[in-house]
Amino acid sequence: MLFNSDAFLFLFLPLTLAGWWWWRSPALRLTWITLASYVFYGWWNWRFLPLMIASTTVDYVASARIAAETDRAPRRRWLVGALSFNLGLLAFFKYYGWLAASVNSATVAMGGGAVAPILNIILPIGISFYTFNSMSYTIDVYRGLIRPAASALHYAAFVALFPHLIAGPIVRYAEIGAQLNALKRRLSADEASLGIQFFVVGLAKKVLIADQLAGPVNLFFAMPHPAGLLNSWLAALGYTFQLYFDFSGYSDMAVGLAHLMGFQFPQNFNSPYKAHNIADFWRRWHMSLSRWLRDYLFISLGGSREGRARTIRNVIVTMFLGGLWHGANWTFVAWGLYHGVLLGVHAASRGRWWAPKALWPGRVLTFMAVTVG
Repeated sequence: MLFNSDAFLFLFLPLTLAGWWWWRSPALRLTWITLASYVFYGWWNWRFLPLMIASTTVDYVASARIAAETDRAPRRRWLVGALSFNLGLLAFFKYYGWLAASVNSATVAMGGGAVAPILNIILPIGISFYTFNSMSYTIDVYRGLIRPAASALHYAAFVALFPHLIAGPIVRYAEIGAQLNALKRRLSADEASLGIQFFVVGLAKKVLIADQLAGPVNLFFAMPHPAGLLNSWLAALGYTFQLYFDFSGYSDMAVGLAHLMGFQFPQNFNSPYKAHNIADFWRRWHMSLSRWLRDYLFISLGGSREGRARTIRNVIVTMFLGGLWHGANWTFVAWGLYHGVLLGVHAASRGRWWAPKALWPGRVLTFMAVTVG
């Protein structure tokens, strides 16, 4: 179910908000929003709902066991088990078909036959987002950064909460756990106004700008023959703005919906095309993912603690995996490596005489680099 669909706007959202603010018991409210979110997710294909429930159950149980254990070895086993389950789901549903096709292409090119069976696997919508939410919770409990959820119901509501379920932002339990434990009993006029403002602006970005750009942009990229330099740049710029207004619009709608429920979600975009270098761009673009990659991948690899060369390596590896997270295709691998190299060059050039010092040249170069990517 999409935020801009009639079913969502005129049926699901009014009923869900009415029930959310009608109930007084926190347990009933959390039950209501969890079940409503399951309906929201299952509207697309109810057969994949058990996967999300299974992921929720595994991480809740594993985190509870991690918090209860005092010895490092069993804590680590529970963490590895939970992460393996979530990454296994991603690997099978999102990457198996691509990897099998790639292996078969390589073996055929070398004169052999196809060796990997091709399965007709449907990718569950939102699986990348809810697995990252779940994994961050388990890792944070293991690191001692947060306490486990107050109950299985609290945790299920966190994972399933429909505003961030399909397309983010990636909300960590540390950012919303306290809000789930102390639900607001009434919606203030200010918060309602803010929620409506965010949702309407996001809806306008999505419907009035992104969707209108999508038609000519998709038509151009579907053309079998080159259409000239000028048309190619126009199409690239069109896609650059289509992607931004679509994604940031959806994020704005998610933030607005959260306000209408009395929650505050983290900001996901901050005028990324005004960035003055590539590192600044990634501090502004899909900010919840950037922070996730930094805290759970880049820092785990060593971060910037071991010299410039290893910092560059860690950045490239992180962005490679970030590109792969976006989709199962060699184009996503190339895109991730491309941005990793750009970030590596930026890290290597800091303080050098040839690095742009003025703001506007940096903005222009960054925007052009992102557009090419």
